[in-house]
Amino acid sequence: MRPIRVALVDDQALFRAGIRMLVESQPDLVFAGEAGDGVAAVQLVAESQPDVVLMDVRMPLLDGIAATQRILADTDRAGRPAPRIIVLTTFDLDENAARAIRAGASGFVLKDAAPEFLLAAIRTVHQGNAVLAATATRELFAHVGRGNGRRPAPAAWGELTSREREIFDLAARGLSNSEIAAAEFVSEATVKTHVSRVLQKLGLRDRVQLVVFAYEHDLPA
Repeated sequence: MRPIRVALVDDQALFRAGIRMLVESQPDLVFAGEAGDGVAAVQLVAESQPDVVLMDVRMPLLDGIAATQRILADTDRAGRPAPRIIVLTTFDLDENAARAIRAGASGFVLKDAAPEFLLAAIRTVHQGNAVLAATATRELFAHVGRGNGRRPAPAAWGELTSREREIFDLAARGLSNSEIAAAEFVSEATVKTHVSRVLQKLGLRDRVQLVVFAYEHDLPA
C-alpha cells in the first residue's frame, strides 16, 4: 500500500523537528513537509498534496482554523481529494478545537499526547474515520455547548427513526461501533449502516461532527 503522506503545521521549530522524526520512523508514513504559519500551510498543501495534515490552532499570520477552511476550500475548487486535518492543541477544553472541527477538521489531539496515540490518530483519519479522544472531546464540546447555549433541533432530526436516535446518542457519547453493537444487541455492520444513515440525514461528515451536533442542539428524545 502507498505510504501515508503527512504534513505538519506549527510555529515551534523544536516541536516540528520532534514530530518529523516520529513520522519518519514509521515505515507506512512519509513526511510531506512542514510550515510555521497558516499562510505557508496553504501553499504547502497545494504543492505537496499530503493525505493528512497536523495543524496547530494558534499561529501567526493565519491561524489553524482559517487555514483549515482555506485548504479545504482550495482543494474543493481544484477538484482534488481534501487532506484529513488533525488539530493540535495544548488544552483539552479549548473552544478553538471545536471551531476547527466545524471548519472541517477530522478531530483533535493534545500536543502532549503519547507518540503512539498521535500515530494511531494519523492512520485513523486516513482511513476515513474521525479522531475521538473520548473523555477530553466530550468535555470539550459539553463545555462549548454550555457556553454558547443550545439551539433547537433542526427539521432533519425528525427524519431519524427511533433506533437511529438511539445509535446517535451512543455515538455522541464516544462509544465505538463494537461498544454500540454490544449495547444494542446488533452486529457492528448494522451499527455502521445506522451511523452512515444518521450522518447522511443530518448532513454531517463524520462522528466528530456528530458529537458537535449533539452538544450544540437541544435534541428531544
